[in-house]
Amino acid sequence: MLVLATVLMGCDVMAPPVTQPALPPIDVPEPPTGPTVTPPSQASRDLSTYYARLQNDLLNQGLLRGDGGGPDTPFTDTQLGRNFVRIALFNEYRDNSDFLRPQATLSKLRRWSGPIRMSVEFGNTVPLARRDQDLASVSAYAARLSRATGVPIRITDSNPNFHVLFLGEDDRRAYGPRLRELIPNISDATVRTFVNLPRDQLCVVIGTFAPGGSTYNNAVALIRAEHPNLMRSACIHEELAQGMGLANDSPAARPSIFNDDEEFALLTRHDELLLKMLYDPRLEAGMKASVAAPIARAIAREYLATGDS
Repeated sequence: MLVLATVLMGCDVMAPPVTQPALPPIDVPEPPTGPTVTPPSQASRDLSTYYARLQNDLLNQGLLRGDGGGPDTPFTDTQLGRNFVRIALFNEYRDNSDFLRPQATLSKLRRWSGPIRMSVEFGNTVPLARRDQDLASVSAYAARLSRATGVPIRITDSNPNFHVLFLGEDDRRAYGPRLRELIPNISDATVRTFVNLPRDQLCVVIGTFAPGGSTYNNAVALIRAEHPNLMRSACIHEELAQGMGLANDSPAARPSIFNDDEEFALLTRHDELLLKMLYDPRLEAGMKASVAAPIARAIAREYLATGDS
């Protein structure tokens, strides 16, 4: 108190300093962290035009059917068994091929032995709305494949073993290093063809096995982002089903998407039976065609006799 009084009597009284109110913090917007979308090149836009015209031409010819087959496409158990042998016990291309020259070669029975963890990846040129649509299509179809085969399939980015890629022309041409990450032992010829895929190759799937094995441990399916809706769905249906183990096509298979005549765009009831047969417990991965074929014919008779057709 004494010190205070002395100061007051000996000095002018000074006003206390004015305290400025604290200013609210300035909100600095965070940079966007969502998916990147870049405009496609002219080459990609030209492909989109080409595939749109191709789809229209096929539809005008009554092709790209989505009805799954009907009264005009009956099939017998003999035909079903024969088609299974041709589609499941032959490869459309040689292993590590360039996918340019189909060469059907006899194969052992190949299929997955455990759950499939399916991821869906998009190139930067794929619009966001299209990504949502494609993810929904793959999810719904994966569930259908799971029901047909009994193999658990879930969509996940956690340690996937089946990669579904939607890539535009520009995305795919720069994808070589990433493809080598996904399939470390992939051949140079396969990478070159993937990166420089010819226009008439609409989509492709690559499956891998342990050396000398017949059980899939990894798969990569490529769907061109330039495809119009129906052709994109057709590629999803065929490549994912082939990635389950139905690796070949047959001109005799009808009604079927495993036929290069493009009559059917979407998986048929005939094809669902092929998938069911492939994972029937009476068949085993690694079986030779000579052993698997008579078993498959017996299974086909059983399925059709019980009304599965």
